[in-house]
Amino acid sequence: MGYLHCCGKLHKARTFKLVPLPKFIICELDFLKHCPVCGHTVVQLTRVTDSDELSTIRKINDKALKFFDSLKSKILYEKKYINYKYASKFYLNYNEFGVKKRCYANLSALKIGLAENR
Repeated sequence: MGYLHCCGKLHKARTFKLVPLPKFIICELDFLKHCPVCGHTVVQLTRVTDSDELSTIRKINDKALKFFDSLKSKILYEKKYINYKYASKFYLNYNEFGVKKRCYANLSALKIGLAENR
C-alpha cells in the first residue's frame, strides 16, 4: 500500500509492480481511485533508471483512468502489505526492586537497574 499526495494530505493508494520499461530498472504504479477530500482519481508512475535517476508521471481524473487502462497490460502484480500491529497482553507484576506491585503503575516510570540508596 503506497501513499499519494492529494489535497495537502497523504492518502493510501494501491501499488502495482510493472514490467520494467526500456532503460529503467524499477517501475511502480500508484492508483488512488477516489480522494476523500476532493474526489479526484490520481495515478502516479514512478521509474528508476540504471544511474539512480528518478522520474514520475502523474495524471488526474479522466487522463488518469486512460493512463491506467493503457498500463494494465504491463502490470505484473499488486503489492500487498501486511499489517504487523498487534497488542500484547503482557504485564510486569514486579517493580524495579523485585517486589510485587500493589497497583498498576505505568511501566515507563520504572527505573529498572537502579539500586536503593540507604
